[in-house]
Amino acid sequence: MARRIGMLLIVVIAIVSLLGMANSQTGQGGKKTITLPNGNVIWDLNGEWDVINENYGAWSRWGVYPNIHRITQTGSSIVGVLAMDDRYYKAGYQYIGAELDKTGFLKVKIYTNFGTLDSKGWVSEDGNKIVIDDGEKFKMTLTRK
Repeated sequence: MARRIGMLLIVVIAIVSLLGMANSQTGQGGKKTITLPNGNVIWDLNGEWDVINENYGAWSRWGVYPNIHRITQTGSSIVGVLAMDDRYYKAGYQYIGAELDKTGFLKVKIYTNFGTLDSKGWVSEDGNKIVIDDGEKFKMTLTRK
């Protein structure tokens, strides 16, 4: 009986170890990450994202509207461009520029017809949602497609 329990315990430990190694291959427990040359592990934000643009405060008259952004990441720098025309900008317009580090966004800029908005950004725990907000008039919520 003790022999069977011992064998079962070895099998369970082996399975748990293999699952742990599989998760470590994709970064933070299966989350989309990349490792920079300096060894820092950061979010991999490449791809298409559904976006909700929300004007508030002094800009509330311009409302809330959707779009799709295509994010391209080179190392720790990201650029977000419109994948389709919206009310105010044509497809291909660079809307976002940002720098990442292992803790999240270092700096985020939103480019508008009225100038550049220095903003703050947050990435959800699973890496599938980004919120960018200048804190006064404009907020973007991006959800990974």
